[in-house]
Amino acid sequence: MFPRKSIVVFACAVLLSALGLTLHRIEQSKPGYLGDLLHSKLGTNGEPPKSKEAVKQEPKKYPGERCSKNIEWLASVNLNYPVHYAERDIVVRPTASTKRKSLTNVSEILFPQARALLPDQHPLLELDDCPPPLVLEIPDTPTTPINASHMHFGIATTMQRLEESTPYIARWLRDTWAKLFIVIITPEEDVPPTSQEMALKQAEMRKQGMDATLLPPLKEGESYTETYFSLAKIMYTHRTDEASWFVLMDDDTFFPSMRALLAMLDRYDPAREYWIGAVSEMWWSVARYGMMAFGGAGIFLSRALAAVIDQVYDVCTTEMHPAAGGDERVMRCIYGHTETKLTNEPDLHQMDIFGDLSGVYESGRLPLSLHHWKGNAAYPVDLMSLVVDICGECFLQRWQFGDDTVLSNGYSIAVYPEGELANGLDFSKAEETWDSRTVEESVNPGTAHSMSPARPRLDLDTQKIQYHLLESALVNGAVRQSYLHKGKEGTDEADTLLVLYWRREDGSVAQHSTQAG
Repeated sequence: MFPRKSIVVFACAVLLSALGLTLHRIEQSKPGYLGDLLHSKLGTNGEPPKSKEAVKQEPKKYPGERCSKNIEWLASVNLNYPVHYAERDIVVRPTASTKRKSLTNVSEILFPQARALLPDQHPLLELDDCPPPLVLEIPDTPTTPINASHMHFGIATTMQRLEESTPYIARWLRDTWAKLFIVIITPEEDVPPTSQEMALKQAEMRKQGMDATLLPPLKEGESYTETYFSLAKIMYTHRTDEASWFVLMDDDTFFPSMRALLAMLDRYDPAREYWIGAVSEMWWSVARYGMMAFGGAGIFLSRALAAVIDQVYDVCTTEMHPAAGGDERVMRCIYGHTETKLTNEPDLHQMDIFGDLSGVYESGRLPLSLHHWKGNAAYPVDLMSLVVDICGECFLQRWQFGDDTVLSNGYSIAVYPEGELANGLDFSKAEETWDSRTVEESVNPGTAHSMSPARPRLDLDTQKIQYHLLESALVNGAVRQSYLHKGKEGTDEADTLLVLYWRREDGSVAQHSTQAG
């Protein structure tokens, strides 16, 4: 029998030998792994192999400053170890002369080095060469509280769905002074909530900084689409003196930036009749339903138009076909009793497109609204947009670092190992990763009216490696973002986690900052 101590030493040696072999295989593998993935095909020492023609610049050398990084939070993340880990601090500097661009080029490398983390790694990671924070200039947007008291929003939903949606609604509504009217509907098989239950939920939302009012439907037994249309009358009936805009929306409509939304509405005079919204991104839906504001993107009625709808509400309700949808009822009432036509705002998004939506979120365009995210873990909009508390209108803004890395802020980090960036990849065009539904005998292939210009999708194994947002959190005045590329099962490929910590140079954070969950 071997002594117990000898057995332990031998076992550790075998484990370390196997781990070393695994890491060696990872470093020698195709693009997308520790050596090749992070930037310009990083070598085992963190430097690019100089023999590679694709490398067009040397990574910046940093002084050998030791630092400690707390990685205790990784225990809550589902990773396959050993995992490759890189971290960088980003300090944003608001500058009056800086404008948001579709793509901003930064010569510096985003992640100069990466390292392998083992299971049960010590929560304090000791690093020998810590790069200094990366400074990015951003537009000088205010961090003061938002005054949207002239905005009234309306939702028709169930108590259960409202409970699920509340944290996400809080992300854009909290502490804005905007009013939210919620009409509670009840499926036939369920028992309606009591007035006490509704009052408790209303008090809970108000305690969280949302000026919410819960109401029963105008008529007992009315359908969901009838209740949806009634939101226009309910909001107008309960309007405040300063109310200028009335917004009908779904419980899974999300506004990433209230400031940007208000800036869009500031272009229009609410004393005139305006019906503002967006048609579906899918031409099939437009061909079927017509030029109407689709509800998931948000339907914006000016004070003047809301007054007209209020006057003809009973007539419109009587004339309406029973099968008409809620947003369709709004359209039929407006077209039937006014001369108002739809004002299409393409940055409002119904999100009727399906499949891989990377091309939408990586387009560099700032959406004013998003929809159809509920229940889809791939698009956690509350976490995706959390970074706006640090950098204002930077949600989904793109930065290119060096020759092969593009950050789409809040959604992904993409590495282009085949030299696609150097070959002149046109980033003014959205990558058409989504699925389209064609319309017979139409010259529109599916989304040309909404997503153009577009370019063909890239191969995710050879032309583009994606790290998708895994989680985001507000940590000590900074926003942490973690981007993950999962290793393929049955291969030597390891998980790779890239972490960014966003801070403002002056240390401030938006005063309405909150997190869902």
